[in-house]
Amino acid sequence: MPLLNHFNFKQLNNNEFFITNDFGAYAFINQKEFALLVSNHIDKDTSFYNKMHDKGFLLEPMEIYFQETSDRLRGMKRYLLEGTGLHIFVMTNQCNLKCIYCQAQDHLAMQKGMMSIETGRKSIDIALQSPHKYLTFEFQGGEPLLNFNVIRQMIEYAEQVKGDKQICYTLVSNLSLLTEEMAEFLLFHKVSICTSLDGPESVHAKNRLAFGKTNSYKAMLRGCKILRKYGFNPNAIQTTTRNSLGHAKDIIDEYVKEGQNSIFIRPLTPLGFAKSDWKNIGYTPEEFLEFYRKALRIIINLNLNGTRFIEQHAKFFLRKIHRGIADNYMELRSPCGAALGQLAYYYDGDVYTCDEARMVAEAGNPAFKLGNVFKDDYETLLSSRICKATVEASVLESLPSCCDCVYQPYCGVCPVIQYALHGNIFPQQPHGYRCMIYKGILDCLFDILRNGSKMEKQVLWSWTEEHHENTED
Repeated sequence: MPLLNHFNFKQLNNNEFFITNDFGAYAFINQKEFALLVSNHIDKDTSFYNKMHDKGFLLEPMEIYFQETSDRLRGMKRYLLEGTGLHIFVMTNQCNLKCIYCQAQDHLAMQKGMMSIETGRKSIDIALQSPHKYLTFEFQGGEPLLNFNVIRQMIEYAEQVKGDKQICYTLVSNLSLLTEEMAEFLLFHKVSICTSLDGPESVHAKNRLAFGKTNSYKAMLRGCKILRKYGFNPNAIQTTTRNSLGHAKDIIDEYVKEGQNSIFIRPLTPLGFAKSDWKNIGYTPEEFLEFYRKALRIIINLNLNGTRFIEQHAKFFLRKIHRGIADNYMELRSPCGAALGQLAYYYDGDVYTCDEARMVAEAGNPAFKLGNVFKDDYETLLSSRICKATVEASVLESLPSCCDCVYQPYCGVCPVIQYALHGNIFPQQPHGYRCMIYKGILDCLFDILRNGSKMEKQVLWSWTEEHHENTED
């Protein structure tokens, strides 16, 4: 008799169930099939048995020992075997903009500083101790171009001491301070560049305020123009505020106009300014999901009409659903990417589990500080109790609010945000803000996979192919 593999389920209506397992496989089955599966009384000579067996819901007794079975699980968790790949260097917490949703600062943040080259070199030395062969060094702020001279020296130093490591350099900037000299250096070292584009000028400039008479939208476009002159095609990321909710089409049209081939429709994270001003710029999960569904429909129609354009949030989920691949988006991992997938090096040398952790520290609570580059090495940072506790708190398979969820194979939690919002690294609200948003996005995607047209499904699956669209840590 075959063995019934563990699975989670969700009843869609009186006659249909949605089921998933730890291999990341899913199926829509009717009530009769569900009863046969649960009772494990399926005739082996039926197509239903073959379907359940092929997807790993049923296993023959010896198959639990097969290499193929362990490979399926290993594929979903391969990031646990690689070491920390993403290393974020916070070059400064100073910025020349005052974005209404800034997560890196709040109204109480007064102390400002710049990373020194000594701190930068020590940070690189630790990053190179990671066993991961392929590393990403990401320069952030504040506005990192305020400290470009140290960025230059850090890249030159990394190239001298990297050995057999392969390093991909990334700069996250508002581009308002970019010069042609900077662009030449970045091009020479093949630094990928990501900026923020929240939509047309009416939305972008309202979300991303500038000091004085500077227009953040026009300044960003000026920087993009310089980059394109030197052969760059900068990526862009979008943050959704209350100002954005009524402008789904305008925002996507702006991305297409600016030559972008993807958009990452991101909900606000209630940290920093965003947390302080939530009543003015925030929204409910339902309001965000209404915006998201409108935007996704517009994007799918673009693809159906011949314009390849990807929604990145959907892409991350779909690659897990379709290919069992957890991309470089740390929050959609179990355990999450804190320390295991990324480390954040603050300008003063303090090292945090992730970028969100240093943002919480900016607000005055260094709860997720692992150590300092002048006192610790990679091994001691990852051996710390804080690292272990953060990892433990993000294993979905052991969290009471997540382990039985049908979306567990595809989802993730952020202990840092849980702590910032509720004072506890373990989820206290089974249906909290992020949970409802992730479930809503997955509801939307699986509804298309279940009820959409063949062409609509092909659009979604095409996003899982290996291309070089913008990704987000």
